[in-house]
Amino acid sequence: MNVHERLAALGAAVPTLLIPREGTDLKKWAVIACDQYTRDPSYWERVRNEAGDSPSTLDIIFPEVYLEEKNRGERIEAIRAAMKQFLAECPVEKGRFSDTAEYGANGGFFSRLEGFMYVERDTPCRAGRRGLVLALDMECYDWRDGAQTLIRSTEGTVPERILARMEIRRGAPLESPHIMALLDDSENFLLPGLGERARRGAARYDTELMLGAGRARGWLLDREDDWEFLAGGLETLRRRSPFLYAMGDGNHSLAAAKAVWDEYKTKHAGEAGLENHPARWVLVELENLYDPALSFEPIHRALFGASLDEISEALKPLAGFSRRDLGTGEAARREAVELAAREDPCLTRYILVSGGRCVALETKPAALAVEPLQNLLDGFLQNHPAVSIDYLHGAGEVFRVAEGIDAVGILLPPFRKEGLFETVARRGALPRKSFSMGESDEKRFYLECRKLFG
Repeated sequence: MNVHERLAALGAAVPTLLIPREGTDLKKWAVIACDQYTRDPSYWERVRNEAGDSPSTLDIIFPEVYLEEKNRGERIEAIRAAMKQFLAECPVEKGRFSDTAEYGANGGFFSRLEGFMYVERDTPCRAGRRGLVLALDMECYDWRDGAQTLIRSTEGTVPERILARMEIRRGAPLESPHIMALLDDSENFLLPGLGERARRGAARYDTELMLGAGRARGWLLDREDDWEFLAGGLETLRRRSPFLYAMGDGNHSLAAAKAVWDEYKTKHAGEAGLENHPARWVLVELENLYDPALSFEPIHRALFGASLDEISEALKPLAGFSRRDLGTGEAARREAVELAAREDPCLTRYILVSGGRCVALETKPAALAVEPLQNLLDGFLQNHPAVSIDYLHGAGEVFRVAEGIDAVGILLPPFRKEGLFETVARRGALPRKSFSMGESDEKRFYLECRKLFG
């Protein structure tokens, strides 16, 4: 088999990447994943101010803080128009980027690169996280519980989030990835090896990220011997595990990409070249579960339209339940954060916060702290249709959101990443929103693109 056939057998492919031409301000171009800061419109207003009138991926994504707006259809049409404008082969006379001299020059806004992008990311918390941007095959993935595919979901899905992302992806001219998939490389040999090869040449990009989120650098791997090295490494890892790729971040985006491909495949069955349509593939950044610079954090909960005491009462069925009031004020907040971050093998602890009050709930140890909690919250939500839930990253965001007395934040205990592949292989996907790869500012920033439809 040639290298492309070997990669295809591993559910991977060499993508044709689109990156902004030289001269583009990448700090303004790259923005954070759309599913971050979903309760903080002011963050996205700062992003808009930071981007200004410069070309930016903000124009081709749908920040989920705006999903409930009535003009969703208009926003999606504006996104597609911006994508088409970026792909234009000649300068535009009018439009958001018409005053950018580089736009449209010499064949369009993008440079086209065939190869994998080796990426190193510094975040406000950690430096040197390694990744590889590549294309994964949706024929090797199934998000439904119990699937035995090469690419596996690690968490349950929220169906309404899949539907919203399908609406955005369906027919989109471009995609840009915020999905981060995982390898189970306990020896940490593959990505460092690719990094050594990548550094033979100059970086294709090296940019500070907006709003203090760190730095990203990328090197193109466009030599066949580099692709052979990747294929060999993936084949080695495949022999060690019942599956090869686990979803880290972007679980719902990947599920939406799969659903859109299945929909398109059914509609166009029998057409020539269907098996090679770009929608069959999705761009992801591949990372190693055991990278020292990759941390796992719990995803916290926030409920709206309920009181702290109501939620505490709803959680009383937790095994070994006991409640301890920590009080109010800065000292109580510090204690709450410290308790939430403390690993304790003898108990599972949840911290409730609302309107300045902090309460610690202590229960018998649970293998997955999120599972008994989410089961009870689902029952409460079913019986209280006026109450809503959201999923938050970082303790600071929980406290900010739960400042009012009609909002209750729940801080979950730490999540251990070791053994994730074995757990998923044994029991299937974890409960939805079980973990996050790092804090909000450590999420992937959109930078590379790929042609999708049209």
